[in-house]
Amino acid sequence: MSNWLPSLNSLRAFETTARKKSYRKAAEELGVTTAAVKQLVEKLEQSIGEKLFLGRGQNLTITPIGEIGLEELSISFKQIERTVNRMRSFEKNQRLVITCEPSFASAWLVPKLNKFKEVHPNIEVLIDSSPKIVSLSDGSVDIAIRFGINDYSSNLIVRRLYQEYLAPYCSPSLVNKNIKNFEEIEKFPLLRWDTSQFNWSNNTRRWMEWENWIKYAKQNQNLNLKYGSKFTDYNLALQCAIAGQGFILGSTPVLKGIIEKGLLVDPFNLSIKTDLGYDVVVTKKSYSKIEVQNFIEWISNEKESLN
Repeated sequence: MSNWLPSLNSLRAFETTARKKSYRKAAEELGVTTAAVKQLVEKLEQSIGEKLFLGRGQNLTITPIGEIGLEELSISFKQIERTVNRMRSFEKNQRLVITCEPSFASAWLVPKLNKFKEVHPNIEVLIDSSPKIVSLSDGSVDIAIRFGINDYSSNLIVRRLYQEYLAPYCSPSLVNKNIKNFEEIEKFPLLRWDTSQFNWSNNTRRWMEWENWIKYAKQNQNLNLKYGSKFTDYNLALQCAIAGQGFILGSTPVLKGIIEKGLLVDPFNLSIKTDLGYDVVVTKKSYSKIEVQNFIEWISNEKESLN
């Protein structure tokens, strides 16, 4: 008796024949001839030195040694099938680099990333939260989510994520619940975001300056406004507003989660539509990557929660 293991084909032919109790049915399942199945079973019997079947045709019966083989091999082949399926479906971990404005990253994108990971566990996401425009041309960044840009290169693929709405927000602790008249805002500090250091921010600055916003909102432009602190980092201004230190002009869609938690309120119900927006931007080369397409599809679906 040889100590060498029999061929996998012989073991498969035996297991299928024993399970089907027929050479012919085994041949149909395996896609070979009946003679080929019989030959493989005979080679297995020669290899182990024992008969596995008795009789022939419809009278085929399995021997006690054959019963042992059937039980163990059936389990083994199921495990092999599961392993092969896992190997076929295995995806190498993919890395996705996304650049976006910090306030959007912290207030909206990052809190939702777990949803993306649940759908695409093999895609690693790196967020570059920079207020500066990061170039996509060298391929180091896959996706940009840009705010307030109205002109793009024709070489880029651009999808509008959502239209921007701006409103004055403050902590509930700052104002009396009965405050409704916008002119009462002159009693409170107005926090500001300094965008002068960013060469992309002309459109944004036009809306984020209090005097301009009041004009666009068609409110009294002769108010005696009281200005509070000024920040180059919008997130710091946002935290200052949440802490009750003044009003801030904020994005109604992006701050939705914070508003729903009761950390900020719009006491005047004055959210107005702007000509600004957040856009998902990629190069044509980057868009060819399946992980990029997966992210764009996901965030396009998630944007519904911004409305």
